[in-house]
Amino acid sequence: MPREEKLIASNKKAFHDYFVDETFEAGIALSGTEVKSLRENRATLRDTFAIVRKGEVWLHNVHIAAYSHGNRSNLQPDRNRKLLLHKKEIRYLIGKTKEKGYTLVPLKIYFSANNLVKVEIGLARGKKLYDKRDSLADRDHKRDVERALKERTRG
Repeated sequence: MPREEKLIASNKKAFHDYFVDETFEAGIALSGTEVKSLRENRATLRDTFAIVRKGEVWLHNVHIAAYSHGNRSNLQPDRNRKLLLHKKEIRYLIGKTKEKGYTLVPLKIYFSANNLVKVEIGLARGKKLYDKRDSLADRDHKRDVERALKERTRG
């Protein structure tokens, strides 16, 4: 049975800037008004990153806009948020992020099947400029092949 999830925000630039080796699903500690704002799809993952500090994983620079019908209980939109992972996963991530070139990048925020807010984070290595050019060229080539096949079957 496929999981039903409602996408809130995705970080498309992460796949352009990084090679994503592994992905992890994490919960996120939020307040009530932040969840209501996420239901309105008011989140941005541009230039976000995650770090491991004192045995906890923190999400930085994620922007969750203030809830439109909120009051003074609205929190700062750009505050750091704690990610909820198992201790075993955190220990694994600590070891991997100490290796040269690895970083934690949030890939998407979504509501899971049981209406919990989840963040998919990726263990990623940075791409060089020539790697980015190669992936753009591959994507263009695939697009051209698809067009040619479409034209061929149409005719």
